[in-house]
Amino acid sequence: MGPRILIVDDHEIVREGLRNLFSQSRPGWVICGQATNGKEAVEAVGNLGPDAVLLDITMPVMSGLEAARRIVRSGAGCRILMFTMHESDGLEREVRDAGAQGYVLKSQAAQNLIVAIETILTGGTFFEAPAKP
Repeated sequence: MGPRILIVDDHEIVREGLRNLFSQSRPGWVICGQATNGKEAVEAVGNLGPDAVLLDITMPVMSGLEAARRIVRSGAGCRILMFTMHESDGLEREVRDAGAQGYVLKSQAAQNLIVAIETILTGGTFFEAPAKP
């Protein structure tokens, strides 16, 4: 069985698009669950034991950054990749401080998402530089 991936985003269309992308490009990956906010993500990690969590940063109830902190503190041992549409100069620091192994900008997902997940699953990190105007 391939790696178990948990998808967390508050938009159903994004979750379904990611599920479709993964099933087409990496059919060996198992989407073990989905969540719609950070609180659900923390609970799902405890219940499902994913190898990797793709975690949106901006969500209701609990942000992805706070969820990442709680997942890391729980000792779950899964790898965390943040997924965001918001670019900022401090993004890499925020993601690292939360304990995640990297991030992908939603605008760059087509080019970087699969390689980023593969990278974190093999113990690496993946940090994009914000695009310069």
